[in-house]
Amino acid sequence: MTHASAVARSLDRIARLDPGLSAFIEVWPEEALAREPAARTLPLAGLPFAVKGRSGIRSYVARRLIAAGGVPVGATSVPGPGTAWQTWGQGAHGRTVNPWRADRTPGGSSAGSAVAVAAGLVELATGSDGAGSVRIPAAWCGVFGLKTTNGLLPSPDRSGLAAAGVLARSAARAETYLRHVLDGYEPRMAQLPVPALYSEDLGYAQVDPEVAAVVRGAVERLAASGVVRLGSGGCELLDPGQAWQEIRGGAPSPSAAAVRAENDRRLDAFFVRTPLLLTPATPNRPHGHEGPGEVYSTASTWAFNLSGHPAASVPAGFTSDGCPVGLQLVAGRGADVSLLGMARVVEDALPTVPPWTPWTHISPKNPATSWPR
Repeated sequence: MTHASAVARSLDRIARLDPGLSAFIEVWPEEALAREPAARTLPLAGLPFAVKGRSGIRSYVARRLIAAGGVPVGATSVPGPGTAWQTWGQGAHGRTVNPWRADRTPGGSSAGSAVAVAAGLVELATGSDGAGSVRIPAAWCGVFGLKTTNGLLPSPDRSGLAAAGVLARSAARAETYLRHVLDGYEPRMAQLPVPALYSEDLGYAQVDPEVAAVVRGAVERLAASGVVRLGSGGCELLDPGQAWQEIRGGAPSPSAAAVRAENDRRLDAFFVRTPLLLTPATPNRPHGHEGPGEVYSTASTWAFNLSGHPAASVPAGFTSDGCPVGLQLVAGRGADVSLLGMARVVEDALPTVPPWTPWTHISPKNPATSWPR
């Protein structure tokens, strides 16, 4: 009896489940199966992965993963035209749905990458993060997401705000990504307890009370289990929203530059004394497909695109309406490997996501009623 290869199993799940998810823009079955035999002899041994958007296959990290024996199986959905909000996706079968609640968005702009990982179509997908575009969908789809230090890996973004990232089933699986795209990678396990500080709002964000309660509960469990040692005080920043938008637009005002410089000063001082900052990954839960209204889903994330710090989202639990919530971990610039080590121990102490086997029986015709709650 022969067993289907990892690539064949991934392609089969995509064929069965993606009509109900619309996580992919394109799928490349013939190319993927043709690549696999040679890839098996390389370190990644034919690991199937997905790339963000059609241009993702040409990215630096995709080329590195392919060279190491990864097999790209398709391009994942990103936001379509006609909206200023980037927390949604448009795939080959229509709008991309959140795998926990099909009436909600999965987040974005790495929308399809998060959904593909959450639904077990692939174990790993590339992303890019200019304001939270990896961390927001990771939080809302209940998977792990990492934004690397700005400039650590090549990025085509001229503003310097976007950084390469990865969405994965776990922080341990995300190490596969960093090991093969970052020269000189050496894993670092965190020494416990990790000195940390929790900031619910960073001094400016308005956080949904239930989201805040879920994250606070996760932080308390980490402290009680000896994973972190919480310090006193806070981490208060100036609201970076206007500064981010002006810098993204290419015409920052003196006030925008001043906000950025002051937040950099505060964060530099913070990370001198504390290696880990904990916050909610988003101030809100996944919104409906019509949009978030006046709420900025990026409120907790885009400060670290301006500052360049590496940041990750780890699943923290669920709201009462069945929506995943993410805990954001932020570390000093260039401390990506240490951050990943800290994320692994945090993740191990927060077993919040059910086993992956329930995803096997998703109905593509009616995903809203067949996803586990």
